[in-house]
Amino acid sequence: MSDIEKFLNDYLAYLEIEKNRSPKTRENYERYLAEFLKFARIKSPKEITENIVREFRLNLARSDRKKITQNYYIIALRNFLKYLAKRDVKVLSPEKIELPKIPERQIEILEYGDLERLLAAPRGGGLRSLRDKAILEVFFSTGLRLSELCNLSRYIDLKRGELSVRGKGDKLRVVFLSDSAREAMQKYIAKRTDTEESLFISLTKAGKGMGKITQRSVQRMIESRAKEAGIQKKIHPHQLRHSFATDLLVNGADLRSVQELLGHANIATTQVYTHLTNKELREIHKTFHARRRS
Repeated sequence: MSDIEKFLNDYLAYLEIEKNRSPKTRENYERYLAEFLKFARIKSPKEITENIVREFRLNLARSDRKKITQNYYIIALRNFLKYLAKRDVKVLSPEKIELPKIPERQIEILEYGDLERLLAAPRGGGLRSLRDKAILEVFFSTGLRLSELCNLSRYIDLKRGELSVRGKGDKLRVVFLSDSAREAMQKYIAKRTDTEESLFISLTKAGKGMGKITQRSVQRMIESRAKEAGIQKKIHPHQLRHSFATDLLVNGADLRSVQELLGHANIATTQVYTHLTNKELREIHKTFHARRRS
């Protein structure tokens, strides 16, 4: 094993143990950095040069990877170099590697009328309708990620109106249920006759439980309910998370609180929602600015 491979193994262990990164993050970093080492064909950290990094970036740019994915490779390399420098290994300065600019992330949210129609789409007292209603209400009430919703346990205290959720990086946070979400959950759970531990389960055509619901099943359910509601555009689960965040901001919630509720590690991630609330400011500007000139 070469020196650079030993340092890479140490770095991956550092991410997992000391930085408490998730197994998925460790796996991604290992893939990004292994690809760089394979391209660079080097045996020690001191062989990493600006020229090699430039050639690697050119190779990424000529691949079919998206700009954001290319960025992940460069971020992983910069962080690896920072780790090596911290250990007093003589390496290329991470500051010499600039991150490429990528287009501002565009977020799609549901118009409020469409949102209300979607939430009202599941009708009737059957288990499937009650489950779908509960899923939609919980999504909008909590802003959960799809994976977080699918992993919820059936055994929760609805009286408190809150849920403990284990999100990215294995971090726990508390989310809150609206009255309508809690009511939908109570009706759904009361209808269940199975012993499955998962809160939301997949159902056969006959309506029998068949284990924890999959992310793809939730996606298909939302697409189907959106069609029932007369919504023309394609709807995905993350749009309910987006709607949750923008609804809070439009109604006056501060950015830090929304960051906590969404489980974002960095507030910059939450700030992408603020451009959606600027519509309110635009109307104020249009109404009150320079009225004496008209």
